[in-house]
Order: sequence, then C-alpha cells, then structure tokens
Amino acid sequence: MKLKYLILSFLLCASGIIQAQVRFEAKVSREKLGINERLRVDFEMNEDGDNFNPPSFDGFTVVGGPNQKISTSILNGRMEYSKTYSFYLQPKKIGNLTIGQAEIIIDDKTYKTSPLKVEITSAVDKPTDGDNTEMIAEDNLHLVAEVSKGNPYLNEAITVVYKLYVSPRVSVSNWRELDSPKYNDFWSQSIDIQQLRVENGEYDGEPYRYVVLRKTILYPQKTGELNIEPLTLSIAVDVPSERRDIFGSRIYKTVNKTVAANNKKINVKPLPAGKPADFTGAVGKFDFNVTASKNELNAGESLQAKVEVRGNGNLKLFDLPELTAPPSLEMYDPERRENVNTNLNGMQGSISQTYTVVPTQKGKYPLPALSFSYFDPSSETYKTKTSEEILINVNRGPLAGNEPSGMSGVNKQAVAIEGGQFRFIKLNTNLKPINSSDFLGSVAFWGALVLPLAAIPLFILFGKKREQRANDVRGNRIRKADKLARKYLSEAKRNLGGQKEFYLSLERSMHNYLKAKLSIQTSEMSKERIQALLDEKGVDDQTRSEFISLLESCEYARYTPASSDTMQHDYDKAVSVISTLDKQL
Repeated sequence: MKLKYLILSFLLCASGIIQAQVRFEAKVSREKLGINERLRVDFEMNEDGDNFNPPSFDGFTVVGGPNQKISTSILNGRMEYSKTYSFYLQPKKIGNLTIGQAEIIIDDKTYKTSPLKVEITSAVDKPTDGDNTEMIAEDNLHLVAEVSKGNPYLNEAITVVYKLYVSPRVSVSNWRELDSPKYNDFWSQSIDIQQLRVENGEYDGEPYRYVVLRKTILYPQKTGELNIEPLTLSIAVDVPSERRDIFGSRIYKTVNKTVAANNKKINVKPLPAGKPADFTGAVGKFDFNVTASKNELNAGESLQAKVEVRGNGNLKLFDLPELTAPPSLEMYDPERRENVNTNLNGMQGSISQTYTVVPTQKGKYPLPALSFSYFDPSSETYKTKTSEEILINVNRGPLAGNEPSGMSGVNKQAVAIEGGQFRFIKLNTNLKPINSSDFLGSVAFWGALVLPLAAIPLFILFGKKREQRANDVRGNRIRKADKLARKYLSEAKRNLGGQKEFYLSLERSMHNYLKAKLSIQTSEMSKERIQALLDEKGVDDQTRSEFISLLESCEYARYTPASSDTMQHDYDKAVSVISTLDKQL
C-alpha cells in the first residue's frame, strides 16, 4: 500500500514539473500542399521571450507575417499564457522541403523548435486556401509602429506613430484595443487625436488606405537598448468570400483578427563627455533670461525676479538655476510656472521660476548673473547661456548699521502715569435697545405657537400623496427608468457638440447600462452577444433593433462627419431606448 502511495506522489510531482516547463514549438497548417497553395507556420510559446529568430525558410517565399498574437486565459484556477508568431509561405519548387529551427531566449536560456518536413506537389486545380478569408485578412491588414529615430541621445525626444494599413480588397467595420504598449524607461505623453482620418498611402509598394491610431512622444531616461512593447488590436475585417449573391456580387464575411505592431528596439546613446558644471540634464534648443519687474523702489516694497527658459526640448525634466541675493534683500521661495505644449516635435514652450524680493535697507544691491547649460542634439555640443547682472536701487529706507533717521541724539525719558488716569475698555456688556419689547405675547410668540398646529393637515395631505405615489407601480417604474436613462447618458449630454467625445461617451454609457443590468463584461459586448442576451431576457424586436442601431451609429460616426441635429437626435433616441429597455428587463 505504501509503495502505491509513493508511486502516485512521484507521478503527481513529475506532472507538476512537466506543466511548469517552458514550451516552444512549431506547427504547420498542413503537411502536403500544391505549389500554387499557401502554408501557414505558427511558432508558439507558453512564456514571454526575447530575440525571436525565425528560420530562413529556404525554398519558400514569405508572403505574410510575422503576425504576433498574445492570449492569456485562466484554466482550473491557473493562468495560462500563449504567444504566437505566424508566417504565410508560398513554395518555390516541388519536392520535400524542410522548415528549419526557430530560436528564442526565455529567462536567459535559448530554446529551439524541431524541424518540420512539408511535401510540395504539382499545382492543384482549385487551391483550398487561395481565397481563404483568414488568409486574405492576414495579407491585407497591417499594424505598423513608426519610430522617428532609432538611436537618440539620453533625454532626446522621439515619436512613435501607430498606423493601421488596410488594403482596398477588405474593409474594417470595428476595432478595439487588447494590449497597450508599455514605455518602460521612457517619459511618455500621448498626443490627442481629435478625429480619425482615412488617408491614402503605400505599403510594400502597393496602394493602401491607412488610419493613424495613436501618437506618442518619448524621452528616454536610460542609456542602452530599450524596448517598446507592441500595440495589440482586435479588428473586425469584412473579407470577400467565395460565395456570390443572385446578382453575381461577392458576399462579404466578417473575420475577427488580432494584429500587433512589432517590438521596437531603441539604442539610446549617453551624452558626450565634457558636461558643464551647471548642466542639469536639459536637452534641446533653448533661450535663457533673467528679468526684474523694476529696478528702483523703496525699502519695504517688493519686486518680482523671473528666471525663464524657453524653447524646444525636455522642458519638464530638468532644474532651473537658482537665483541668489545679498542679505539686505529678503527673497521668498519661487513660484514655478509651466507653459508647455506637446506635439510631434516634442515639448515646446517655457518654464519659469518667479521670486518675490523685498529690500530692507537703503542702498544699491546686485542680483548676480546666472548661467544655464544644455545639450544640443543637432550639433552634438553643449551650449551655455549667461544672463546679465541686475542692479537694484533702493532709494528710501534705513541705512545699513544705523538707527532710523531723526532719532540720533534724542534723550529718551520715561513718562510718569498716575494710577487712575486711564481705565480699560469693557469688552463684555449687557446693553439693550431703549424701545425693546419682551418676546412673551409678541407676534413671533403667537406665530411659533400656532404654526405647528396649522401644519398638521399639511403633513396628513403629504402622507396621503406619498402613499398614493408609492402604490403607483407602473408610474414609479416609468419614472425610475427615465431617471436611470438620464443618469447613464449625463456624460453624453455634456459632450453634445463635440462629435468624437459625444459618440464615445454615448457608446460607453450604453455599455455601462448593459453591464449594470445584465452583469456582463466589456469583452463580451459584441453586437451578436448583446442581441442574444436581450432576446433571452424577452426584449421585443423593435427595442433590440433600435439599441443595436444606436451602437452602429456610434461606430460609423468615428469615420463620418455628423451634424449637431444628428447628435441631438441620437441622444433623444438613446434616452427613449434605455427607458423602454429598463421597463422590459
């Protein structure tokens, strides 16, 4: 019996060790195909790795990929991770071809896949995947991350622009973000895109349409090789299928595809040697000024001295030089102000520190000159700018080391005061107006006495009205539904007039309403899923179709202009639909 338990324990431990092992393997969509067909190869791993190195694919032409797909799931309480690189291959010759080994580094260890053999035959009459919708979607949809500079200096601005290229053969009906890029070791700021615009361009020499989805400014905060992780999207692609309608036109099929921009490696160069002593990390092109609000004043008055840097560069990422003053000038802590705009050229504007200075004695006092150094990436040199000394002339006031004027040589004598000459002012009194009357018997007294008795019928009437309202089940449900609809749509109402913000908040409010009423997650909110859930809850056909139509209007409005009348109409329709829907759920 003990031997049996020992064997069972050993098997359980062995299975746990096997499950914890790193898995990296290659798969092909088929092992035999014609020379006029295509092959899909997937390299799949269960741990995230670096430096993926695909095989050379001798005997094949790479017609698509690499496409990256990342998925995370929870199975039996354990999180499972999967990352796949996919390639589409076109064979060049007939015969037995071999797909070599791919390599990847995971936790500083190199893993390799096993070679795969594929048999290539003569051309077939009807290629089974020549018009495959999955293949067409992969070949005609590309997400690209364009980096302005691959080897910047430390703290030099670079831009990352994410573009979605779509071939004229397909169209995109919807998309959502699955994984946002992470900018570790960068200071980053996204540039707001007011409205997505479809533009014409080229991808690999072919005409494509593209949309700029995101723009980001990055300032590297570390030298060496830095990684920009990919943006991952789930896209609904309308692809022409092999079927045709009665008029001979192709029928389009919607395919959900996951696309990701490739990882980008940025080699950040350290700043050159020879930094000035007052260098605090400024990189760009700047002007430097020190100014005073006035040069002449009296003791006790104040002036403002401003230290300002203006230009283009990492304005928020360095310190300004500190202003100093002689002891006879009282100087308070500075107030920092930033007037900075960020666009594709980086941060532009000015930063300043304003000091309040108050002289205490008569004389002439200098505000010493300041110097400011920065690194100019265009000329790859350090530059230093120096301000001029500011002389402050204090006209009237006490002289340093002297008593106040007019007091020297005067004999000071104590003044004798008799004991009862002055009396203290009384702080607490019991004074009353001459014509005051008592509260007892006054109009206020009788009003306070009678008013509670007169209010009793009003309380009874109010109670009956409240009970009657509580018993009105249908009316209460209508009022509750209208209130709920306006609660969820309050954000959309505030954004009326701004097309992008209005339709985003309108779509978000409708999704939030469904999440609250049906207890579903945002990831489950496809139009088909929503329609099925409303059908299960017994919602009538008209209300279902109006709700789905509103969601489609929100999607289309991202790409087509809409008037203020159209937005007001969609808002009123949303209030009515949510109110009607709440009565049926």
